[in-house]
Amino acid sequence: MTIRVGIIGATGYTGAELVRILSRHPEVELVALTTKSYIGKPFWEVYPHLYKHNDLAGEEMNLPYLLESCDAIFVALPHGHAMPIALEAAGRGVKLIDLGADFRLFDYRVYEKWYKVEHKARELLPTAVYGLPELHREKIKDAWLVANPGCYPTSAILALAPLLEKKLIDPGTIIIDSKSGVSGSGRGLSLGAHFSEVNENFKAYNVAVHRHTPEIEQELGRVLGEEITVSFTPHLLPVTRGILSTVYARLKSPIEQEQVRSLYLDYYRNELFVRVMPEGFLPQTKWVAGTNHCDLGVTVDPRTGRVIVVSAIDNVVKGASGQAVQNLNILFGLPEDTALAGPGLYP
Repeated sequence: MTIRVGIIGATGYTGAELVRILSRHPEVELVALTTKSYIGKPFWEVYPHLYKHNDLAGEEMNLPYLLESCDAIFVALPHGHAMPIALEAAGRGVKLIDLGADFRLFDYRVYEKWYKVEHKARELLPTAVYGLPELHREKIKDAWLVANPGCYPTSAILALAPLLEKKLIDPGTIIIDSKSGVSGSGRGLSLGAHFSEVNENFKAYNVAVHRHTPEIEQELGRVLGEEITVSFTPHLLPVTRGILSTVYARLKSPIEQEQVRSLYLDYYRNELFVRVMPEGFLPQTKWVAGTNHCDLGVTVDPRTGRVIVVSAIDNVVKGASGQAVQNLNILFGLPEDTALAGPGLYP
């Protein structure tokens, strides 16, 4: 099998990570890498670490050509830009994986409220599948439009799903405290991402208004079977990669530590990329760097009656491009770990 793949927006961090992963994918042929800033420039000159791993040059987006030449297209663009692409792709037999937010929220009114953009492809929302394989694998298999999850939601949803499915916690008490590396803000120039602003600094941002909040609530609500409201606070770490989320919730009734850990082991027993850490080990971002893993550690605090779940992912891999390739593998019936297997980098 050869899957012909195009990447729209290839020269951002998520696009470059897609190229890195797909360059070693045995079933993928990269046919086009589109860009606005580097048209005609060899991709490896933009990202020299890919020298001799990719020989394509950046090109202007030619959507009719992509739809004719590709079996699958990744859209690695900011929110608002995938909608016209999806409208053109609908019914053309091409798989579309959107790494942006345009199709993650099923209610266009929620999208417009949080993203301040009119949703111009509302008719496609019922056909989109939220691309978190651990929760929606069977629906992904039959999809043509996959909404790749956000990085913070991936870490938070995987941390909480077992507890909510078994209704062991009071959903009104959930607090999600997350920290991300600077690569989460993208490659574009931004004062807040300058070295002198980030180095030896640590800050919260978008408190109570972060756009990933409704995505987290939507998916956790689907697990629980009812609407849910959470407190979510993101922070910026002076590191390049990684997300660490510490999630708190009050238990409905006392439960032993080992019972909760056994619940997680059972819930994720068949998942290649979710690792429930052994007793005494809490996840760290270095343990997942460069991998598609989500590491989970769970602690019961009998003194407060709370359960505390620590979740770690690489925001560029499981939080974006690695998960997108995992979805590609599902769409085409390949082993999910194709081009994604193996440990990460340490230190």
